[in-house]
Amino acid sequence: MSLEWFKRLLRLLGLARHETEDQLKAIVRRKEELQTLSDDDLRAASTRLRGCATAPNVIDTFALAAVAAERVLGLRLFDVQILGALALQRGDIAEMQTGEGKTLAAVPAIIWFALQGRGVHVLTANDYLAKRDAAWMGGIYQWFGLSVAHISQGMSSSERRAAYSADITYATANEVGFDFLRDDLARHESELVQRTFGFAVIDEADSILIDEARIPLVIAGGLPENSAAAYQIDSIVARLRPHFHYALDANARNVRLTDAGIQRVEEALGCGSLFDERNLSVLTAAQDALHAHALLHRDVDYVVKAGAIELVDEFKGRIAQDRRWPAGLHSAVEAKERLQLKTQGRILGSITVRSLVRMYELVCGMTGTAATQADEFWREYKLPVTTIPTNRPMIRQDLPDIVYADKISRRRAVVEEIRRAHASGRPILVGTASVEESEALSRELKLTGIDHSVLNARNDELEAEVIAQAGALGAVTVSTNMAGRGTDILPGGNPPRNREEVLALGGLYVIGTTRHEARRIDHQLRGRAGRQGDPGTSRFFISMEDDLLVRFGIGKTPDIESAQRTAESQNYEIRRSLWKYDCAVEFHRQEMHEMRRDVLLSPEWSVSSLLPDPTSYQKLLETVAKPAVEAAGREMTLAIIDDVWSDYLSNVAELRGSVIWTSWAIGDPVRQMLAGGPEFAEPLQKFLQGELKIYEDFQRCIAEAIAEAFETAIVRDGRIEFQGAEKLERGATWTYVTSDQPFGTFTERVIAGLRAKFSKKQASN
Repeated sequence: MSLEWFKRLLRLLGLARHETEDQLKAIVRRKEELQTLSDDDLRAASTRLRGCATAPNVIDTFALAAVAAERVLGLRLFDVQILGALALQRGDIAEMQTGEGKTLAAVPAIIWFALQGRGVHVLTANDYLAKRDAAWMGGIYQWFGLSVAHISQGMSSSERRAAYSADITYATANEVGFDFLRDDLARHESELVQRTFGFAVIDEADSILIDEARIPLVIAGGLPENSAAAYQIDSIVARLRPHFHYALDANARNVRLTDAGIQRVEEALGCGSLFDERNLSVLTAAQDALHAHALLHRDVDYVVKAGAIELVDEFKGRIAQDRRWPAGLHSAVEAKERLQLKTQGRILGSITVRSLVRMYELVCGMTGTAATQADEFWREYKLPVTTIPTNRPMIRQDLPDIVYADKISRRRAVVEEIRRAHASGRPILVGTASVEESEALSRELKLTGIDHSVLNARNDELEAEVIAQAGALGAVTVSTNMAGRGTDILPGGNPPRNREEVLALGGLYVIGTTRHEARRIDHQLRGRAGRQGDPGTSRFFISMEDDLLVRFGIGKTPDIESAQRTAESQNYEIRRSLWKYDCAVEFHRQEMHEMRRDVLLSPEWSVSSLLPDPTSYQKLLETVAKPAVEAAGREMTLAIIDDVWSDYLSNVAELRGSVIWTSWAIGDPVRQMLAGGPEFAEPLQKFLQGELKIYEDFQRCIAEAIAEAFETAIVRDGRIEFQGAEKLERGATWTYVTSDQPFGTFTERVIAGLRAKFSKKQASN
């Protein structure tokens, strides 16, 4: 065990506390000494750190950063913020409560990383925060001679290249991932925008490293889909009757065609058996349409804005920017809503956020809610969680839940509680689980004459404006989970006008209308109140019809915490099991990446090394100079790698689907996964064996395609022309995020209806 791993283990066990306390005391003493320096002397001392041959001294760096923050922003770093920075510098996840100043707390650690000259990416929740924080903290970095930039949508390649060359770059994980994918399609070195990944400081670490970790970032290109077929199948499926033509499971997370439904679709299409091999695409389209109608609900799972389907992030309640469901399913939802089908295209490259993050030399992060997932952070990323105390004692009242028999009774009680609290003028924030629920509650409040604001995915562009006044005297705000992250609600509004009066009333009152499967989502909502020692109150109103209680069959005295822990454990085990499928693909993606970079960048690389017969190569050298042959060979090889890799991704996706279909024939794959039995191991083993064969075919096809290209190449006007090269031109490309969990916690439920194939066969035997 290395010294660094040993230190991490000690921190995980809470045995390194004294070392941290000693560091804090030393930083505070050094900061007091530096306060006497003039601005010029302080800048000189800061910039001298940049010339260090090794990592700079932590004490000096942090003390200088603290003094510079006061000089530049007029903000004093509290001791707890320095503790948070020390946790980041060690490579931990720092759990800091809402309102404790995480943005500023990260600065000393960011500076310490940046002074080592390998670049720091600060991964934020959205483009707005990336731009804001880069500008807000930029003055401090300049005292150290460090450059800072941000990445946002719409930037040109040259702007992105300049931003990544800065010492410190603020961006979202998605933007960094998309740029990585674009770089992996570059045909010339000049097209690259990124340099080697150094350090990553992750804001809202639980969101990026857990909630979004397995979500694939995709780059694609291609032609529009056949919309007529999608509309035809949608029209047929829309007329199917529940419980007769199709059946839902107890939790409404899975749907399958019954024998009557299969017969109805077959008759309407006149295609014969849906389960004939020639009808596989039709069966898949029918299943996608069925899922779109039965499982995906407008204003819950998605909204329709400006003629497009916009997915709602289940954890944040916001629009999930640039996110789509898997291609056929997304088209099915568009057809359901009678919208123009967007091109899904041929996938040219893909990487998960988890794989992207693992490419950094060192990763650390901060969030207001990490402790409940500490085990997962350690087991999956070897990141210890350090809980940072609040600067002032937390005095918020977290009242016991109130449980009602049904959702209607719960909603009436919530409206009455809002009416009672609103009468005093106390500001109220109500958290709901969906756009639909927020708007239903809004209608009830309008009937009672209570003036209020609604914030959800339908009007997320108003978030800053609404949240700014959510703490004002008499304010009532109904919101989805989007009010649960990255926002500070100030008592009295922003700017505060009636702060003391609001505090006298008890501060912000947070009302939750349901409990979520993950405890930290509830903690995020509670955390809107009681920041920086202010008073506040939180309470959840629960219905026995809520998904969490129904799923676990809890009785009249529900143990919510126990149910949430069980749900968290199950979801974690499912994520771990699904990662086993991803590991092989990710390993081979890394091999492909290294192969491609060698072709693109290595001066020693030669196309002749890939040719089994050098005759064609030598023949070209008779009429074309070697540098020109090598340049053409590089570009052709890169085009072939891209083309064959796209085939690999398509074949792996098809393999994975067929393996999961088999697992459905055996039984419930989620239950098998959690049990870890041989029934789940067998499909995984089949997938790993099949994926290896597909990758071997990928390598063989590259060699064959390159050999064929050179054997058929001709020289015209001193230039090499490869036969069929036009077929390798990818044309325009675009990026998007594809949801890997369209129906809960298990992506492969998309094709669960294929169980009918096996039940039909068994019935006929």
